[in-house]
Amino acid sequence: MIEAIGLEKSIGGTRILNGISFKLEAGRMYGIIGPNGVGKSTLLQLLAGVESPTAGKLLLEGIPAERYGRKSLAKWLAVLQQGGLAAVGFTVREVIGMGRYPFQNWMGDEKTDAGPLIDEAISAMGLDELQHRRIDQLSGGERQRVALAKVMVQQPRLLLLDEPTTYLDIGYQMQMLDTVKSWQQERGMTVVAVLHDLNLAAQYCEELLVLSEGRVEAFGTPAAVMSEDMIWRVYGARSVVLPHPQTAVPQLLLLPGRASARQG
Repeated sequence: MIEAIGLEKSIGGTRILNGISFKLEAGRMYGIIGPNGVGKSTLLQLLAGVESPTAGKLLLEGIPAERYGRKSLAKWLAVLQQGGLAAVGFTVREVIGMGRYPFQNWMGDEKTDAGPLIDEAISAMGLDELQHRRIDQLSGGERQRVALAKVMVQQPRLLLLDEPTTYLDIGYQMQMLDTVKSWQQERGMTVVAVLHDLNLAAQYCEELLVLSEGRVEAFGTPAAVMSEDMIWRVYGARSVVLPHPQTAVPQLLLLPGRASARQG
């Protein structure tokens, strides 16, 4: 579904991404991981068509990304930005309904009733009791759940998530990622998520793309990518990586009080 060939991105004379190449297959869930400031969100913006690369090519289903019109792209690609929704004065249900914009005519109408899709998204994200409240009356975590419901009513084939668990407690982190994973498997959707929690990334993603200093450090299954050596080289942190007792996917335990690679 996605092929990046030598992608580069410079902002204000600073090179953020340097020669990024990879292929992502349809129907899988991918995680983009790496330290702060290595270009994870920038890469997601390129995949979303929000930004254009300084050099290199990005192909979406074999077609250069720049050939897609904004509305045609939105019919099969949805993005959940970091931070979710602004605190605007619309109700939860109204905001979720805005996710149907790509399929509406200039009068805001579409051929089929979107009500059942909106109801399904509201229920899936546990927003039934909040659906008639205004967004500016919600907490940051509640707005993040509304934001996911909004992008899901687009029924995307490609879903891009930029740190989707921001502002969420442990329970809602699991609910959100369980929901995304369920939708991904049921609909054959492709998901690309920028995640800071490496243990969650390993649990939910079939493959992980590790960025370090604007380059691809590693790309493969969590079992192939998650290692104590990689954590030390990329994050400068000492750790122990062990298989989860039930799922067997690698899980990270940090070792406090050890010297950091970033400190020499």
